[in-house]
Amino acid sequence: MTIRVLIKRKVVPGNELALADLLTRLRTLALQAKGYISGETLHSLDDVNESLVISTWESLEDWRAWEAHPGRRDLQAKIDRLLAFPSEHRIMVYGV
Repeated sequence: MTIRVLIKRKVVPGNELALADLLTRLRTLALQAKGYISGETLHSLDDVNESLVISTWESLEDWRAWEAHPGRRDLQAKIDRLLAFPSEHRIMVYGV
């Protein structure tokens, strides 16, 4: 079953460039992950520091494997240090 993962982030002002670099590195790594289909980043019109990443995966198992990947975990820890609060993840599916 295809899933989508929504990741909400709010960067601390001044950390935008560092965050952009880490997100590029994260997406580059994700492109090699089993089951990764696509990803997009949206930015809030109401709050320039808030973004939402929507990534699509072939299965929950593929996402869980990616979530546990040591390279992803390392980059995610670095990303979270640049944020006002830790990244929020939600896993969603089409109609049940």
